[in-house]
Amino acid sequence: MKDYVAPHLHEEVQRREFLRLMSASLALGGLGACTRQPTERIYPSARSPESRIPGKPLFFATAMPMTGGAQPILVESHMGRPTKIEGNPLHPGGFAATTAQAQAAVLGLYDPDRSQVVKHDGRISNWPAFLGSLREALDGLDEQGTGLRILTETVLSPSLADQLWSLLNDKPAAVWLQYEPVNRDTARVGAKLAFGEDVLPIPSFEHADVVLAIDSDFMTTGPASVRLARDFAARRRAHETGAKLCRLYAIESAPSPTGSMADHRLGLSPARIDALVRVIARAVGADVDAPEVASLPAEHRIWVEALVADLTASRGRSVVIAGELQAPAVQALAHTMNAALENAGATIHYFDPIEMEPVDQVASLHQLVDEIEAGDVRALVILGGNPAYTAPADLDFGECMSRVPFCAHLALHEDETSQRCGWHVPEAHFLESWSDTSAYDGTASIVQPLIAPLYEGRTSHEIVAALAGFVGKSSYETVRAYWKRESFTDDFDALWARSLHDGWLAETAFEPRSVSLSPDLAVNLGEPAPVFEGDRMEVHLRPDPMIWDGRFANNGWLQELPKPITALTWDNAALISPVTARRLRIEREELVEIECERGKVEAAALIVPGHADDCVTLHLGYGRTKAGKLGSGLGCDAFRLVSSAAGWSSVGRLQSTGRRYRLARTQLHHNMEGRDIVRSENIEELSSGSSSTHSESSGSEDQHEEREHTLLAPPAPHDGPAWGMVIDLSTCMGCNACVVACQSENNIPIVGKEEVLRGREMHWIRVDSYFEGHESSPEILHQPVPCMHCENAPCEVVCPVGATVHSAEGLNDMVYNRCVGTRYCEANCPYKVRRFNFYRYADFETPSLKMMRNPDVTVRSRGVMEKCTYCVQRINEARVRAKKEGREIRNGEVVTACQGVCPSSAIAFGDLNDPDSKVSRLRSLPQHYGLLAELGVRPRTTYLSRVTDKNPEVEKA
Repeated sequence: MKDYVAPHLHEEVQRREFLRLMSASLALGGLGACTRQPTERIYPSARSPESRIPGKPLFFATAMPMTGGAQPILVESHMGRPTKIEGNPLHPGGFAATTAQAQAAVLGLYDPDRSQVVKHDGRISNWPAFLGSLREALDGLDEQGTGLRILTETVLSPSLADQLWSLLNDKPAAVWLQYEPVNRDTARVGAKLAFGEDVLPIPSFEHADVVLAIDSDFMTTGPASVRLARDFAARRRAHETGAKLCRLYAIESAPSPTGSMADHRLGLSPARIDALVRVIARAVGADVDAPEVASLPAEHRIWVEALVADLTASRGRSVVIAGELQAPAVQALAHTMNAALENAGATIHYFDPIEMEPVDQVASLHQLVDEIEAGDVRALVILGGNPAYTAPADLDFGECMSRVPFCAHLALHEDETSQRCGWHVPEAHFLESWSDTSAYDGTASIVQPLIAPLYEGRTSHEIVAALAGFVGKSSYETVRAYWKRESFTDDFDALWARSLHDGWLAETAFEPRSVSLSPDLAVNLGEPAPVFEGDRMEVHLRPDPMIWDGRFANNGWLQELPKPITALTWDNAALISPVTARRLRIEREELVEIECERGKVEAAALIVPGHADDCVTLHLGYGRTKAGKLGSGLGCDAFRLVSSAAGWSSVGRLQSTGRRYRLARTQLHHNMEGRDIVRSENIEELSSGSSSTHSESSGSEDQHEEREHTLLAPPAPHDGPAWGMVIDLSTCMGCNACVVACQSENNIPIVGKEEVLRGREMHWIRVDSYFEGHESSPEILHQPVPCMHCENAPCEVVCPVGATVHSAEGLNDMVYNRCVGTRYCEANCPYKVRRFNFYRYADFETPSLKMMRNPDVTVRSRGVMEKCTYCVQRINEARVRAKKEGREIRNGEVVTACQGVCPSSAIAFGDLNDPDSKVSRLRSLPQHYGLLAELGVRPRTTYLSRVTDKNPEVEKA
């Protein structure tokens, strides 16, 4: 005990000073502890809590803050415990579904590695002690706040922005800076370059016949991805009603889910994309200084000529989208093309952001570093984010910030930034705190808590209130007071209740406006990026599709969720093309060194067909040193290659180290080997009746004919529901959101990297990806594969204990307490969709994880087989409800977890005995087929073949 030092004291502190600090701390502690917390009402999106039935879940509307814009969501609550997240269909921005990150937010709430206590210099302290130290630091500044700096991520909360501006009005010498490695300001900077004013572009596919995506994964990345994916998918299934399909062209460096959906895709390095976009812009009529199409290489010339012809023939019915991480010049070129093609106001709309002007956030961080080195910063408060890890490598921000006399960090975890701050304050999760935020279209939502704070978490509102001298002011008071002031209504209580119920505030969306191109655009575009060849190649840095910039690194669901196309888990890798791999003599999983101007890292090589040549893609978010038990020590830190000047693309060298590194992937074979697994056909083939799906074993009618030719007895007649599922491969983009939604709904555990390497992943649904065609520009196909619920299930006849049985409604049920783990059913399943609990993967000890689980689903221990159940708990709940109300289950009343989360509505589920159900209608379409139906197992899960709209001019080439 003699070595213990109080967290807020130093050895040189005198007795008088000690008593003064302790008196202040006790006074502040009493201020918070001796007053009763006021009642804060939250509102469910269904019936009020007064009519609550014990055990019956309620849904509450809230919003998940994310980069560029919030995701409005509905959260299922079991007796005060958030257990599952769904999309909010009431939101005007079109958020009926969610992303994988939103699904995994529940695990983030109950994460046992979350920060739980205030710490000072790495030792446990408390909130009153922090307030006392903060007040002492502020007292050392003048009344103007000279030397105070506040660093936040991009602020999308209207009330928090109002708090910060009010603070700066009282302390005009203080400075508020924003930094986030990936932010919406980049898109606004590109628009400002094109139009000379700050506007926010939002595309629309309702009337778009042709779409050009320039390194834009708009279907899975960005604040509007859920709505854009659903709108685009609606145009891709237009052939069902005889309407014209929306044709998609994509130019990108690394294959993405959006690129995999393209009818025609071109893989180019970032610099070559810049040069090619200028050529396309000139060809469609934009005033751009660029070469003509005829100057392009033959393999690109034919592709571009067909694209230009399509775009010009679809004036006012086309849209060009540039990725948010593209250079501002490329984004400006996209806007010039939309203007030349008369798309503004038709397929792309521009809005007044009603926010602070877009800023160069990297330049702001440079400014802060310079001020710290000059000794001008006396107090630094960092609200969220992890700049010590995510800042450009040339800034060395982590080392710099440790020189500030008073430095405090508010964060969910003790991360790399917290390590270098004197004070660390645990942040409250958005599911346990009050706040507000804005979606991509500006529509504001109130963030309401679903549960009391699990730990001593605080919010940014409380920290800023303390900076302004309002100690003890709650987030609820701050948010409610702001909207009461801004609402201009006599009945604010009714507006507040309605907003909490619906999940959004009326009349808060951005206002549309008209725009015109800047006369200085041609000068501002500058020269195209240089193209490097030989031993130098471009390094393409992108946020990880699952853990983003590293903020979700300790989320086991996202770490084990296979990344789209590559099926990689628990790691990042150096993605290269087959041509580049052969040129450099690099094999798969060979450890390579990537060296850039700022530094070098080592990563395992992963060869990906369709990747651009002379380019390597590396995802951010890995290489964390302090990210909890699950997120630390995985992969390599790609942020070490980020420089302030080069941005997300730089030039470097790639060479082998001669060593190997095993990558845990859930799919190792991406070639169908001529088998008819994923079917794809052009719209002309489907219209002419020459579809490959017209085989004898594919249609639903043909499958029922097989009943007369089987050795098994036909199933007994059943008048009730016959549950079935149809998956539309035309709209499945392989995002894997269905996989994590199933995991959240059904209490599926993670197994870890070593078990994935052994092929023992536990997901009940997988998304297979296949490559067809030439390795440089293959067609990328996706196929979700859950349990097929076969009518002639081969797993049932081999189970010695009758653990897998058939229900009268057609479900292949698993009786867990019968299973003895023989795994005969797994060996006899042609689809390989069963999972076996080799070990006790589920954590039964950690208290917080017990609260997360769905009480309607059994938590399995080791030694039993698991698989998709068609969410039988939801079927049973609907059956009980219908029986109590004296009716049949309504069409569409049962929504499975995978169906509800799918952004592109690729999954349909319902009653096959109901001729009016969606699944019955889809099974009658000519492109309907059953996977491996020739085996005679009669699967209840079937597919619609992928329908494309290829340009015949490109196909001829």
